[in-house]
Amino acid sequence: MAARYWRGGLVLEIGAESLALRMNDGAVEAGVPAEPESLIRYSAPEALWNNLLAATPPPFFNDIAPAIALGLQVDADPVLHAQYYGAAKRAIELLRPDNAAADPMREEAAAPGTFDAPQGRYVHLDLGGHDHRIYFEEAGQGIPLLLQHTAGAHGSQWRHLFEYPEITSRFRLIAYDLPFHGKSMPPPLRNWWGENYRLTGEFLRQVPLALSEALGLENPVFMGCSVGGLLALDLALHHPDRFLAVISLEGALRIDDTGDFPGLWHPAVGNEYKGLLMESLTAPQAPAAYRKETAYVYASGWPPAFIGDLYYYAAEFDLRARAGEIDTGRIPVHILSGEYDYSGSPELGKAAHEAIAGSTWRLMEGMGHFPMTENPERFADYLLPLLDRIATGKNSKA
Repeated sequence: MAARYWRGGLVLEIGAESLALRMNDGAVEAGVPAEPESLIRYSAPEALWNNLLAATPPPFFNDIAPAIALGLQVDADPVLHAQYYGAAKRAIELLRPDNAAADPMREEAAAPGTFDAPQGRYVHLDLGGHDHRIYFEEAGQGIPLLLQHTAGAHGSQWRHLFEYPEITSRFRLIAYDLPFHGKSMPPPLRNWWGENYRLTGEFLRQVPLALSEALGLENPVFMGCSVGGLLALDLALHHPDRFLAVISLEGALRIDDTGDFPGLWHPAVGNEYKGLLMESLTAPQAPAAYRKETAYVYASGWPPAFIGDLYYYAAEFDLRARAGEIDTGRIPVHILSGEYDYSGSPELGKAAHEAIAGSTWRLMEGMGHFPMTENPERFADYLLPLLDRIATGKNSKA
């Protein structure tokens, strides 16, 4: 399926050895293709391939995209590479031994007619001078906990947390979709289709503030991942008195470079490519179904949303000069970093912790960029102690 319509081929140069496949409209044949312009070639020393092809690859050798940053050489037209990234990825997966170390899934089966915990509805917010119809889902009671999804995604990423009674018995979880994401529609009274979508911090910070006001939330906790993880630190700096605490998943003071990915919004490249790239940010220990669900959410988004969100994530956001101004006596700050996250890497998360006096930081072993969706059971082991700290008042402001 991943090689459909491909008339070309794949070559893997593993040290001195060369493996080759021809693709004939998706059918796989032995041999090197005759058309070099339709060829994808990867080359690297044998030692790099040993890591890439391990049953449980070490951090950043778990997929093609991070391995490129570590020395895997690519010889291919960039658009072709984006179009058939999935086929190349699958070919490499098939060379690995079975990964027996993958964690088990949560219990997902339920009797017909069973309702999950969250209920969803819309609320109108004035954002940037325009009326926005914002979709959110909520469940639980107690301390409000606002949940911000990652770039280009939507609030369904938090679906697993809604089903943890040990969380919802003490916290009112509220997961919202940013404008232009998920079920939050574009503003109807604005010519949004004639604009180049670009997410800015000024606009993004408005969303949780306006939502809190509309829902009458007093001192909510804010937790976000990726873009949301950066926003958590942004809110701690700019609005410390509006939140009880912030939890930054995959947070950093600055994300310097997201790489050159011309296929992120290209008319010849499908949305599936975004999902495959995001799957490369998940850890191999995560259950396969959840890794694929993470990719599915990205492939379902409005095409410009992801690259537009990256403006805030990788171009605008920079707290390096102001991190020391964050007063954790006014707003406690907690940072969690996934071991396999090569974007908001553990090094970046730890550096943010060291720059924000009084903050906490912890490495989530065997986790990637999407802890709440790729491996919720393992994530709960890291999250629950923080929520306990908040719920029992040990997190209270000075």
